[in-house]
Amino acid sequence: MSFWDFLYYTLVVFAFVVLLMVIFSIIGDIFRNHEMNGFVKALWIIFLVLAPWLTALIYLIVHHKGMAERSQKAAQQQMDAQAAYIKQAAGTGATPADQIASAKKLLDEGSISQAEFDQLKAKALASS
Repeated sequence: MSFWDFLYYTLVVFAFVVLLMVIFSIIGDIFRNHEMNGFVKALWIIFLVLAPWLTALIYLIVHHKGMAERSQKAAQQQMDAQAAYIKQAAGTGATPADQIASAKKLLDEGSISQAEFDQLKAKALASS
């Protein structure tokens, strides 16, 4: 195997990987596009299978703006969902007054002692 054969195969593999990345991003965009009906989506998929390079080029030319907008919208939705999950996992972030009130409730119920209440109260006041 000569250097030129290696270079040729490297370029072919690179072009194939690029084609796969473009096709998968186009397929994802096709299914995110709610303005397209199912028949049109099926036609785009069929043409992507039959003539991938030409179809990908035509799709990118025709739908470039909408594709970027849908991609940004999906990224924003993912960031919002992640932020909501982080807030939910981190808790409500109760204020020191809320922490003291819940500790007082536990003290009144007899679940904790006066010493434990004083510790919780000091901890809540120190965190403010």
